[in-house]
Amino acid sequence: MICCLNPHCAQPNHATLAEVCPTCGNPLEARLRGRYRPLKLIGRGGFGRTYFALDADRLNSRCVIKQFAPQTQGTKSFLKAVQLFEQEAVRLHELGEHPQIPTLLAYFEQNKYLYLVQQMIQGRTLHQEIAAQAAYSEGSLRQLLEDLLPVLHFIHEHGVIHRDITPSNIIRRKVDQKPVLIDFGVAKQFSEAIRYEPGTRIGTEGYAPIEQLRSGQAYPSSDIYSLGATCLHLLTGCKPEDLYSPQEGRWLWQEYLQNQGRTILPGLAAVLNCMTRDLVSERYQTARDVLDDLQRLPKLEGTVPGWVSSQSGQNLFTGLDSPRLSGPGQGAGLTMPTTSLPNAAESAEPTSKPVSKPISGPVSGRPVSRPAQPVVASAPSSKPPSSKPVSSKPVSSRAPGSGAAIAGGGWQLVQTLTGHQSWVTTAAFNPQQPILVSGSLDDTLRVWNWQSGDLLHSIKGHARGVNDVAIDRRGQMLVSCGDDATIKVWNLGDGTLRNTLKGHMRDVTAIALGSSGNLLASASEDGTLKLWNLSQGTLHKTLPSLAGMLKTVAWASADQQLVSGGLDNTIRLWNVQTAAVIKTFIGHTNTVNQVAVSPDARLMASASKDRTVRLWDLATGALLQTLQGHTQEVNTVAFLPDGKRLVSGSGDGTLRLWNSSNGTIQETLSAHINPLHRVAVEASGTVIASASADKTIKLWQWR
Repeated sequence: MICCLNPHCAQPNHATLAEVCPTCGNPLEARLRGRYRPLKLIGRGGFGRTYFALDADRLNSRCVIKQFAPQTQGTKSFLKAVQLFEQEAVRLHELGEHPQIPTLLAYFEQNKYLYLVQQMIQGRTLHQEIAAQAAYSEGSLRQLLEDLLPVLHFIHEHGVIHRDITPSNIIRRKVDQKPVLIDFGVAKQFSEAIRYEPGTRIGTEGYAPIEQLRSGQAYPSSDIYSLGATCLHLLTGCKPEDLYSPQEGRWLWQEYLQNQGRTILPGLAAVLNCMTRDLVSERYQTARDVLDDLQRLPKLEGTVPGWVSSQSGQNLFTGLDSPRLSGPGQGAGLTMPTTSLPNAAESAEPTSKPVSKPISGPVSGRPVSRPAQPVVASAPSSKPPSSKPVSSKPVSSRAPGSGAAIAGGGWQLVQTLTGHQSWVTTAAFNPQQPILVSGSLDDTLRVWNWQSGDLLHSIKGHARGVNDVAIDRRGQMLVSCGDDATIKVWNLGDGTLRNTLKGHMRDVTAIALGSSGNLLASASEDGTLKLWNLSQGTLHKTLPSLAGMLKTVAWASADQQLVSGGLDNTIRLWNVQTAAVIKTFIGHTNTVNQVAVSPDARLMASASKDRTVRLWDLATGALLQTLQGHTQEVNTVAFLPDGKRLVSGSGDGTLRLWNSSNGTIQETLSAHINPLHRVAVEASGTVIASASADKTIKLWQWR
């Protein structure tokens, strides 16, 4: 199906692959610039049309094409329209790094028309939202402000004033319910925007402040006014012009709420009134000022991610013993070292609440994440963790031809952890305590005492599925990432959210903590690697996109080199300081799902959709071994601490233990009936966790 791009065509949408439009007879453009395939007209105006399209060079991802085709040419208004259209392209290019601003994909001329291609934001505008439902609650309005004010701060820091913030120019993004600011066609740089322009009126009546409508002047506080007026509309359900008395020269929105029998917190009312004052000098001057006052207001219940009852002095690790394991070359009852943890001396058992009722989910196929819900948390288990492991029958087995078992024992199932309501995608051991953290497409993180099998806490913070988790060497900090394009940093001791890192444009697929614990690397479906300073909560560096969607990232040396892999079937070794590629590893014939580096940083293992694990020499880039045996794609791989063995997990549901020196299979475990997504190895090397689409985590111990 191809849509007609003739701006005068009366019926451009057709279910046809013909070379000419059946309505107007014009030739049909199968692809603009050889890559953008227009499918459907979705909007039109005086200066052109907007089309829904697919980008063939980005795996047919959805995008929006804006076509500039005004009805009249050569006039003063036409020249102004050209200027605004080009200006929107420039602004999107400058601001598109922010996750709540559409990304500019292309800007070009073809067949005498100008085209602007941008990221498609699926969702409803706030104008559509307020027309279809009741007015906003106080909590919803505060959340909107907390989501949008950082966006305003960002564009103002880049010297841009939007000048047309209205409910129609804010889209509630469907995938994560975040508001996205659109339509930068009338945005101006500070130097231009504050200049007097006789006869210029840019903005929308009711939402634009008086200085903008009278003289065309605009300031950062002008955008704050427009956002405030938008909030009044959403809060009352009435347009701003119906809430202002020109005779009295004041807003009447609070009287309107009182007539409806509604009230809001006086502090929030004061913030809204200060945002919408007529005089520029009496208004908030920066978005940061508004946000600061907003965050001083009393917290509303349910707005803080984390687990409940994490009061000062409480600590998750109270009463937990260090791991006691026996294994090859180790005496029974080996105690792992511990480090001091915050507030450990004064800590008490965490207060807990019952587990929420399980939500049924699909049995097969990657489930679609539920719409974002208010952030909640539960602490399901109040009983103190016991040291006695839950007994279970061993299910380890050896596949025919898999090689001899290691002398003296094998891997046996000792624990099955249940509770997640969807695929378990990731798991990580705390290196200092018997704690395991798992993440799932049910949008939660779960914290377990893996020795007893007790679920200690469930953390709800991500708006969509969790893809990866990491715990620092001290066992105090937990980092998670997910399909909501965010990275969250938690205090593992008491469950408090320390920071939310935003910058990726799409799902964050993988994270890796540096050796210092302060540097974090992240990989995303947006094709970028990002480096974050965790102590400051800031983006340190973005490594250029080369491979399309990325699936995995790992540190190759102490905070100096990274390895990444993704959909282009290759692995890249990066110099972190120069952001340059040192080596490219070529050999896989399908997507690279995960990479792992040996403890001595000499070897790298890669798991691929081509059903193989490959072993590489990191120093030379040479392919050393191709490990074959899995019957479906290999999703995950990890080295054991000795570096002489590695374990892989596959869509075939099996775990395979390999000898990294010669590439032979040492043992095969029929682990899960559904695909296996992640393996994690405990610090002693005697316990392996496997996470699966069957919604469980299984623990395997060397016997």
